[in-house]
Amino acid sequence: MTHPRLRIDSIFRRPLVRGCLAAVLVLLGACSPRHLIIQGVANELASQGQAVEEDLVLAREASAFYLKLSESLLRPAPENLKLAEAVAAGFTQYAFAFVAFEAERIEPKDAKAAQKLRERAALLYRRAHRHAMAALEATTPGFALALASPDPQQWPVLTASQIGVAYWAAASWGGFISLSKDDPNTVADLPQAVRLAHLAWQVNPDFGDGALASLMGSFEAARPGGKPQQATVYFDQAIAVSAGKSAGAFVAKAEGVALPAGDRPAFEALLQQALAASVARRDLPNQVMRERAQWLLSVADDLF
Repeated sequence: MTHPRLRIDSIFRRPLVRGCLAAVLVLLGACSPRHLIIQGVANELASQGQAVEEDLVLAREASAFYLKLSESLLRPAPENLKLAEAVAAGFTQYAFAFVAFEAERIEPKDAKAAQKLRERAALLYRRAHRHAMAALEATTPGFALALASPDPQQWPVLTASQIGVAYWAAASWGGFISLSKDDPNTVADLPQAVRLAHLAWQVNPDFGDGALASLMGSFEAARPGGKPQQATVYFDQAIAVSAGKSAGAFVAKAEGVALPAGDRPAFEALLQQALAASVARRDLPNQVMRERAQWLLSVADDLF
């Protein structure tokens, strides 16, 4: 297909084009070169944060530098939702996979060291949550106040572009709360974390290849008055959305439904399904959950 050749000078003489160019120049004047550079680099870093990586050791070694650099660029540009999502996701995943999980594994041998790791994981979760909420606040002023309102009519309405940030805000919030059970003020925020996840779920229930549905299941299983049957519905939705290729959904269902019910056969069957899923799709989340599934199977005698 060929395109007509247009003379450059004739294009710039058109009134509509001249008007658009003037608008662009005004916008550029309002944005400092530093801000434009920050936004450009921020977008590139955000895309790098979504790159596929299946080597856990390499991911851990690369995480610290990536997170610190991304965080430094996010501070002057909290409204950059892509970077905010990448930073919140990075800190949450690092806290879960490399700090909190290690605390669980060493607890029987060194309770003091495990406690220090849990404290560090809590701070990382809180850091992730702070960045995610700052981004939601920057793009929807008054977001936190609206979310805390007892009146459902005042609750914020999430846009499609905010769903990723909202998911990680809720996930990191849940992680922080789970490691702060001795702090009543923190635990009291659980309904807000659940509310945020539900608001995101209402907009895009299939978000994250079922990750949001799985989070809803975990919240339902953990919250006071939560119903195991409803948690199961969420977990099964997550499994269906991922076509059975998300190890995390199986692990979450094992820990959220089978373990509290004392159903060891179901617990072990779900973990075996998680292992199979991690082989079918070898991305980083699945490899993290593969390690967790293997560990849970190894300590099943202590859990039941």
